[in-house]
Amino acid sequence: MTDTAVDSRTPLTLLGTGAMGTALARAWLAAGHEVTVWNRTAARAEALAAEGATVARSAAEAVAANRLVIVCLLDDASVGEALDDTDLTGRDLVNLTTGTPGDGRARAAWAEARGARFLDAGIMAVPPMIGAPGSGGYVFYSGSPELFEEHRDTLAVPAGTRYVGADPGFAALYDVALLSAMSGMFAGIAHAFALIRPEDIAPKDFAPLLVDWLTAMAPAAHQTAEQLQTGDYTKGVVSNLAMQVAGNATLLRTAGEQRVGPELLTPYMELMERRLAQGHGEEDGTGIVELLDLRGR
Repeated sequence: MTDTAVDSRTPLTLLGTGAMGTALARAWLAAGHEVTVWNRTAARAEALAAEGATVARSAAEAVAANRLVIVCLLDDASVGEALDDTDLTGRDLVNLTTGTPGDGRARAAWAEARGARFLDAGIMAVPPMIGAPGSGGYVFYSGSPELFEEHRDTLAVPAGTRYVGADPGFAALYDVALLSAMSGMFAGIAHAFALIRPEDIAPKDFAPLLVDWLTAMAPAAHQTAEQLQTGDYTKGVVSNLAMQVAGNATLLRTAGEQRVGPELLTPYMELMERRLAQGHGEEDGTGIVELLDLRGR
Protein backbone atom coordinates (compact mmCIF):
# COMPACT_ATOMS: atom_id res chain seq x y z
CA MET A 1 0.00 0.00 0.00
CA THR A 2 1.39 3.39 -0.94
CA ASP A 3 1.53 6.38 1.37
CA THR A 4 -1.06 8.09 -0.85
CA ALA A 5 -3.46 5.15 -0.42
CA VAL A 6 -3.02 5.24 3.34
CA ASP A 7 -3.62 8.98 3.43
CA SER A 8 -6.90 8.57 1.51
CA ARG A 9 -8.37 6.39 4.24
CA THR A 10 -10.97 8.16 6.36
CA PRO A 11 -9.72 8.78 9.91
CA LEU A 12 -12.22 7.72 12.53
CA THR A 13 -12.97 7.62 16.22
CA LEU A 14 -14.14 4.47 17.97
CA LEU A 15 -15.74 4.64 21.40
CA GLY A 16 -15.68 1.29 23.17
CA THR A 17 -12.89 -1.30 23.08
CA GLY A 18 -14.54 -4.41 24.41
CA ALA A 19 -14.24 -7.63 22.43
CA MET A 20 -16.26 -6.32 19.48
CA GLY A 21 -14.81 -2.80 19.59
CA THR A 22 -11.26 -4.15 19.65
CA ALA A 23 -11.95 -6.39 16.66
CA LEU A 24 -13.41 -3.42 14.76
CA ALA A 25 -10.45 -1.19 15.62
CA ARG A 26 -7.95 -3.80 14.48
CA ALA A 27 -9.75 -4.23 11.16
CA TRP A 28 -9.65 -0.50 10.44
CA LEU A 29 -6.04 -0.20 11.56
CA ALA A 30 -5.03 -3.11 9.34
CA ALA A 31 -6.72 -1.37 6.41
CA GLY A 32 -4.65 1.77 6.96
CA HIS A 33 -7.15 4.01 8.75
CA GLU A 34 -6.04 6.40 11.47
CA VAL A 35 -8.08 5.34 14.50
CA THR A 36 -8.61 7.23 17.74
CA VAL A 37 -10.06 5.06 20.51
CA TRP A 38 -11.57 5.66 23.91
CA ASN A 39 -12.81 3.29 26.55
CA ARG A 40 -14.26 4.04 29.97
CA THR A 41 -11.67 1.67 31.46
CA ALA A 42 -8.58 3.17 29.83
CA ALA A 43 -6.35 0.11 30.31
CA ARG A 44 -8.53 -1.85 27.91
CA ALA A 45 -7.60 0.51 25.09
CA GLU A 46 -3.86 0.40 25.65
CA ALA A 47 -3.27 -2.77 23.64
CA LEU A 48 -4.52 -0.95 20.55
CA ALA A 49 -1.98 1.81 21.05
CA ALA A 50 0.77 -0.69 20.30
CA GLU A 51 -1.00 -1.46 17.04
CA GLY A 52 -1.12 2.18 15.93
CA ALA A 53 -4.27 3.58 17.51
CA THR A 54 -4.34 6.91 19.30
CA VAL A 55 -5.85 6.57 22.77
CA ALA A 56 -7.93 9.56 23.86
CA ARG A 57 -8.15 10.54 27.51
CA SER A 58 -11.88 11.26 27.35
CA ALA A 59 -14.87 10.64 25.11
CA ALA A 60 -15.02 14.36 24.33
CA GLU A 61 -11.39 14.35 23.20
CA ALA A 62 -12.01 11.29 21.04
CA VAL A 63 -15.10 12.84 19.41
CA ALA A 64 -13.22 16.07 18.71
CA ALA A 65 -10.47 14.16 16.90
CA ASN A 66 -12.50 13.04 13.87
CA ARG A 67 -15.67 13.73 11.96
CA LEU A 68 -16.59 10.04 11.73
CA VAL A 69 -17.43 8.75 15.21
CA ILE A 70 -18.34 5.09 15.70
CA VAL A 71 -19.80 3.91 18.98
CA CYS A 72 -19.72 0.29 20.19
CA LEU A 73 -20.66 0.28 23.86
CA LEU A 74 -22.62 -1.94 26.24
CA ASP A 75 -26.09 -0.51 25.74
CA ASP A 76 -28.01 2.63 24.79
CA ALA A 77 -27.67 4.09 28.29
CA SER A 78 -23.88 3.79 27.94
CA VAL A 79 -24.04 5.76 24.68
CA GLY A 80 -25.83 8.61 26.43
CA GLU A 81 -23.41 8.59 29.35
CA ALA A 82 -20.41 8.74 27.03
CA LEU A 83 -21.74 11.40 24.66
CA ASP A 84 -24.06 13.65 26.65
CA ASP A 85 -21.29 16.17 27.41
CA THR A 86 -19.58 16.05 24.00
CA ASP A 87 -19.93 18.47 21.10
CA LEU A 88 -21.45 16.53 18.19
CA THR A 89 -21.85 19.47 15.85
CA GLY A 90 -20.85 18.43 12.33
CA ARG A 91 -20.09 14.85 13.37
CA ASP A 92 -21.17 11.67 11.58
CA LEU A 93 -22.29 9.35 14.36
CA VAL A 94 -22.59 5.61 13.65
CA ASN A 95 -24.00 3.62 16.54
CA LEU A 96 -22.97 -0.05 16.54
CA THR A 97 -24.29 -0.57 20.06
CA THR A 98 -26.95 -3.27 20.32
CA GLY A 99 -30.37 -1.77 21.05
CA THR A 100 -34.05 -1.82 20.17
CA PRO A 101 -35.79 -0.07 17.27
CA GLY A 102 -37.07 2.49 19.76
CA ASP A 103 -33.53 3.10 20.99
CA GLY A 104 -32.38 3.72 17.43
CA ARG A 105 -35.15 6.20 16.65
CA ALA A 106 -34.72 8.08 19.92
CA ARG A 107 -30.94 8.20 19.56
CA ALA A 108 -31.28 9.50 15.99
CA ALA A 109 -33.46 12.39 17.15
CA TRP A 110 -31.04 13.01 20.02
CA ALA A 111 -28.04 13.12 17.68
CA GLU A 112 -29.72 15.30 15.07
CA ALA A 113 -30.75 17.80 17.77
CA ARG A 114 -27.04 18.09 18.58
CA GLY A 115 -26.04 18.78 14.98
CA ALA A 116 -24.91 15.30 13.96
CA ARG A 117 -25.90 12.97 11.16
CA PHE A 118 -26.78 9.50 12.44
CA LEU A 119 -26.78 5.86 11.48
CA ASP A 120 -27.90 3.05 13.72
CA ALA A 121 -26.59 -0.46 13.17
CA GLY A 122 -27.09 -4.10 14.04
CA ILE A 123 -24.02 -6.35 13.90
CA MET A 124 -24.71 -9.84 12.54
CA ALA A 125 -21.35 -11.25 13.54
CA VAL A 126 -19.26 -12.25 16.54
CA PRO A 127 -15.78 -10.73 17.08
CA PRO A 128 -13.79 -13.51 15.31
CA MET A 129 -15.81 -12.81 12.14
CA ILE A 130 -14.82 -9.13 12.07
CA GLY A 131 -12.13 -8.33 9.52
CA ALA A 132 -12.12 -11.96 8.33
CA PRO A 133 -12.81 -12.21 4.58
CA GLY A 134 -15.41 -14.82 3.75
CA SER A 135 -16.68 -15.10 7.33
CA GLY A 136 -20.22 -14.18 6.34
CA GLY A 137 -20.46 -11.43 8.92
CA TYR A 138 -22.26 -8.23 8.05
CA VAL A 139 -23.85 -5.17 9.64
CA PHE A 140 -27.32 -3.71 9.10
CA TYR A 141 -27.40 0.10 8.83
CA SER A 142 -30.35 2.47 8.89
CA GLY A 143 -30.75 6.22 9.17
CA SER A 144 -29.13 8.96 7.09
CA PRO A 145 -28.71 7.65 3.52
CA GLU A 146 -26.22 10.42 2.76
CA LEU A 147 -24.03 9.44 5.69
CA PHE A 148 -24.13 5.78 4.66
CA GLU A 149 -23.20 6.50 1.05
CA GLU A 150 -20.33 8.78 2.05
CA HIS A 151 -18.79 6.28 4.45
CA ARG A 152 -19.87 3.03 2.78
CA ASP A 153 -16.32 1.93 1.94
CA THR A 154 -15.03 2.63 5.44
CA LEU A 155 -17.95 0.85 7.08
CA ALA A 156 -17.40 -2.16 4.81
CA VAL A 157 -13.84 -2.73 6.09
CA PRO A 158 -14.70 -4.82 9.18
CA ALA A 159 -17.73 -6.65 7.68
CA GLY A 160 -20.26 -6.50 4.88
CA THR A 161 -22.83 -3.71 4.90
CA ARG A 162 -26.59 -3.89 4.34
CA TYR A 163 -28.46 -0.60 4.33
CA VAL A 164 -32.12 -1.23 5.24
CA GLY A 165 -33.72 2.20 5.12
CA ALA A 166 -33.95 5.76 6.34
CA ASP A 167 -35.97 4.77 9.43
CA PRO A 168 -33.21 4.61 12.08
CA GLY A 169 -35.08 1.86 13.93
CA PHE A 170 -34.89 -0.63 11.07
CA ALA A 171 -31.31 -1.85 11.63
CA ALA A 172 -32.14 -2.95 15.18
CA LEU A 173 -35.45 -4.40 14.02
CA TYR A 174 -33.80 -6.58 11.37
CA ASP A 175 -31.10 -7.56 13.86
CA VAL A 176 -33.50 -8.56 16.64
CA ALA A 177 -35.91 -10.32 14.25
CA LEU A 178 -33.10 -12.56 13.02
CA LEU A 179 -31.77 -13.14 16.53
CA SER A 180 -35.28 -14.04 17.71
CA ALA A 181 -35.56 -16.66 14.97
CA MET A 182 -32.16 -17.99 16.00
CA SER A 183 -33.34 -18.27 19.62
CA GLY A 184 -36.29 -20.39 18.52
CA MET A 185 -33.97 -22.62 16.51
CA PHE A 186 -31.64 -23.04 19.48
CA ALA A 187 -34.64 -24.00 21.62
CA GLY A 188 -35.49 -26.77 19.16
CA ILE A 189 -31.88 -27.94 19.06
CA ALA A 190 -31.75 -28.12 22.86
CA HIS A 191 -34.98 -30.14 22.99
CA ALA A 192 -33.76 -32.55 20.31
CA PHE A 193 -30.52 -33.28 22.15
CA ALA A 194 -32.42 -33.67 25.42
CA LEU A 195 -34.57 -36.38 23.78
CA ILE A 196 -31.61 -38.51 22.71
CA ARG A 197 -29.51 -37.88 25.79
CA PRO A 198 -30.75 -40.90 27.84
CA GLU A 199 -29.99 -43.30 24.98
CA ASP A 200 -26.91 -44.86 23.46
CA ILE A 201 -26.84 -42.25 20.67
CA ALA A 202 -23.69 -40.18 20.26
CA PRO A 203 -24.53 -36.46 20.03
CA LYS A 204 -21.78 -36.05 17.42
CA ASP A 205 -23.46 -38.68 15.24
CA PHE A 206 -26.87 -37.06 15.65
CA ALA A 207 -25.68 -33.48 14.99
CA PRO A 208 -25.20 -33.85 11.18
CA LEU A 209 -28.73 -35.20 10.85
CA LEU A 210 -30.05 -32.26 12.85
CA VAL A 211 -28.17 -29.70 10.76
CA ASP A 212 -29.31 -31.28 7.50
CA TRP A 213 -32.94 -31.35 8.66
CA LEU A 214 -32.97 -27.72 9.81
CA THR A 215 -31.26 -26.67 6.58
CA ALA A 216 -33.95 -28.47 4.57
CA MET A 217 -36.75 -26.83 6.57
CA ALA A 218 -35.36 -23.28 6.57
CA PRO A 219 -36.68 -22.38 3.06
CA ALA A 220 -40.20 -22.61 4.50
CA ALA A 221 -39.60 -18.98 5.48
CA HIS A 222 -40.09 -18.05 1.81
CA GLN A 223 -43.56 -19.61 1.78
CA THR A 224 -44.48 -17.85 5.01
CA ALA A 225 -43.38 -14.54 3.48
CA GLU A 226 -45.44 -15.19 0.35
CA GLN A 227 -48.54 -16.07 2.38
CA LEU A 228 -48.17 -12.96 4.54
CA GLN A 229 -47.77 -10.77 1.43
CA THR A 230 -50.84 -12.22 -0.32
CA GLY A 231 -53.01 -12.84 2.75
CA ASP A 232 -53.71 -16.40 1.54
CA TYR A 233 -52.49 -18.69 4.30
CA THR A 234 -53.65 -21.86 2.52
CA LYS A 235 -51.47 -21.42 -0.58
CA GLY A 236 -48.91 -24.19 -1.01
CA VAL A 237 -49.80 -25.90 2.27
CA VAL A 238 -48.44 -29.45 2.50
CA SER A 239 -49.01 -30.21 6.18
CA ASN A 240 -51.96 -28.21 7.45
CA LEU A 241 -52.49 -26.89 10.94
CA ALA A 242 -55.04 -29.57 11.87
CA MET A 243 -52.53 -32.27 10.95
CA GLN A 244 -49.72 -30.55 12.81
CA VAL A 245 -51.74 -30.13 15.99
CA ALA A 246 -52.69 -33.80 15.89
CA GLY A 247 -49.01 -34.69 15.49
CA ASN A 248 -48.04 -32.58 18.50
CA ALA A 249 -49.46 -35.28 20.77
CA THR A 250 -46.75 -37.66 19.61
CA LEU A 251 -44.05 -35.08 20.28
CA LEU A 252 -45.35 -34.57 23.80
CA ARG A 253 -45.76 -38.28 24.51
CA THR A 254 -42.20 -38.92 23.34
CA ALA A 255 -40.93 -36.17 25.62
CA GLY A 256 -42.77 -37.83 28.49
CA GLU A 257 -41.32 -41.25 27.69
CA GLN A 258 -37.81 -39.78 27.52
CA ARG A 259 -38.43 -37.84 30.72
CA VAL A 260 -37.76 -34.54 28.99
CA GLY A 261 -39.60 -31.36 29.98
CA PRO A 262 -41.84 -29.94 27.23
CA GLU A 263 -41.30 -26.27 28.18
CA LEU A 264 -39.53 -25.39 24.94
CA LEU A 265 -42.38 -26.80 22.82
CA THR A 266 -45.63 -26.03 24.60
CA PRO A 267 -45.84 -22.23 24.09
CA TYR A 268 -45.80 -22.66 20.32
CA MET A 269 -48.14 -25.65 20.48
CA GLU A 270 -50.64 -23.65 22.52
CA LEU A 271 -50.67 -20.95 19.83
CA MET A 272 -51.24 -23.62 17.16
CA GLU A 273 -54.21 -24.94 19.11
CA ARG A 274 -55.68 -21.44 19.47
CA ARG A 275 -55.43 -20.80 15.75
CA LEU A 276 -57.00 -24.19 15.01
CA ALA A 277 -59.86 -23.46 17.42
CA GLN A 278 -60.56 -20.28 15.42
CA GLY A 279 -61.35 -22.45 12.40
CA HIS A 280 -58.09 -22.27 10.45
CA GLY A 281 -57.26 -25.95 10.19
CA GLU A 282 -56.52 -25.81 6.44
CA GLU A 283 -53.76 -23.25 6.87
CA ASP A 284 -50.23 -23.99 7.98
CA GLY A 285 -48.57 -22.04 10.81
CA THR A 286 -48.49 -18.61 9.16
CA GLY A 287 -51.65 -17.42 10.92
CA ILE A 288 -49.85 -17.66 14.25
CA VAL A 289 -48.21 -14.37 13.29
CA GLU A 290 -51.62 -12.74 13.72
CA LEU A 291 -51.98 -14.18 17.24
CA LEU A 292 -48.69 -12.56 18.21
CA ASP A 293 -49.72 -9.12 16.92
CA LEU A 294 -50.80 -7.12 19.97
CA ARG A 295 -51.79 -4.01 18.08
CA GLY A 296 -55.40 -5.10 17.66
CA ARG A 297 -55.92 -6.11 21.28
